[in-house]
Amino acid sequence: MVKIFSLAAPFALPFALAAAPALAQTTSVKEDSVVYQPDKTTDDAPEIESAAEANLPSWSKANAEALLRVIEGIGAEGLFAKDYNPEGLAAAIVGDDQARLDRVATDSFLLLATHLRDGRTPNAARKQWFMTDSDAEQMPLVSMLTAALLASSIPETLAGLDPVHPNFAALKTALAAAKTTADANAIRVNMERWRWMPRDLGPTYIVSNIPEYMTRVVYDGVKIGEHKAVVGKPSTPTPQLNPMATGVIVNPTWTLPRSIINEGIGATIANNPAAARAQGYTWTGSGKTLSVVQKAGPGNALGVMKLEMLNPHAIYLHDTPSKGAFAAAARAFSHGCIRTDKALKFSGLMSVWFAGKTAEEFGAAIASGETTRFGFEKPFPVYVAYWTMVPGEQGGVRKLADIYGRDAPVVASFAKPGRPAATMIAPPVVPTVASTAAKASVGN
Repeated sequence: MVKIFSLAAPFALPFALAAAPALAQTTSVKEDSVVYQPDKTTDDAPEIESAAEANLPSWSKANAEALLRVIEGIGAEGLFAKDYNPEGLAAAIVGDDQARLDRVATDSFLLLATHLRDGRTPNAARKQWFMTDSDAEQMPLVSMLTAALLASSIPETLAGLDPVHPNFAALKTALAAAKTTADANAIRVNMERWRWMPRDLGPTYIVSNIPEYMTRVVYDGVKIGEHKAVVGKPSTPTPQLNPMATGVIVNPTWTLPRSIINEGIGATIANNPAAARAQGYTWTGSGKTLSVVQKAGPGNALGVMKLEMLNPHAIYLHDTPSKGAFAAAARAFSHGCIRTDKALKFSGLMSVWFAGKTAEEFGAAIASGETTRFGFEKPFPVYVAYWTMVPGEQGGVRKLADIYGRDAPVVASFAKPGRPAATMIAPPVVPTVASTAAKASVGN
């Protein structure tokens, strides 16, 4: 059971921590490297079903006109009306062909709903984006459209696809006041990034915004922690992902990746093993089979804690003995992982609020110097995000440095077709000349 304390009170460390080793080194250390994964370049294949299978009600002219009004005003959502065939829809509304109206309106709705729910940006322009998003399962578009047509609630249904986080609303407000195309595009990029994520982040989560160099802890909708972060260098960028946090490890050991072994410690082990042991390294094998682990201790590259968040990129939040890096305004120094300031407070928060431990139990584990894992009673998501436009402290929004150059590909995608509709109603099959001839030959 999670221990509940006053949110206003800072996390108090027990007296047992007085015996914990001081971790005030400022020398540069290296921690686990990001395991580079190729960008996703293929968009999800849409589902295809016939109009009969979808069992869609017919579009009334009133519903179609409501959809057209939404499309004409969709610029307020950071999208582009031209993408959703407003001219074709307007022509179908005034025409006398019901089948045509049903087809055109359905196509426009499904594409617009896809972009509102999942984002317009193709995967190829998202750059190191590996988020998982369950919105498609929770908000299936065909059943949503059916209900909206029956209730005559097309505008309300589409508006309900907006991300619920207040930061998205702040961007939407800022877009209406943007003075230049460049400003508007910068805002659109970040509205898009919100749509790439789950519509609702959930009541409890950790979020690290890479360009902001900040990590925040949210419990039951309330921010209970805020920490400076050191993120990946441009040459070893931190990807965008949302793994589940399953526990916190205090006094962790560090298994060195091959890239860091090759950068120097391998040579130290070969030429001066005593110096390597003095730095806490132990190893087995040699050459290409060399495996190196750094023992827990004040010089360990992971410091006093590591947040357990399993993912194929080997990205996690951890402490560091290089405390001086947190004093810098721009903090892109790591090999990809996220170093966390005030790590004792952070890991204490994790242990007490999420692993159900007492402050005394946490303090004793830290002071022991032994590697200890505190598993969380209920895992929760960690969002490693990339927003270059965030709410300002005095209102409005402020622009952050695009440290990895990820904004430009999204802006460039605005001039190209967006992602296809997540669901398409299959067009009627038109026999080709070849298939007609084949049938004729069978008949003969």
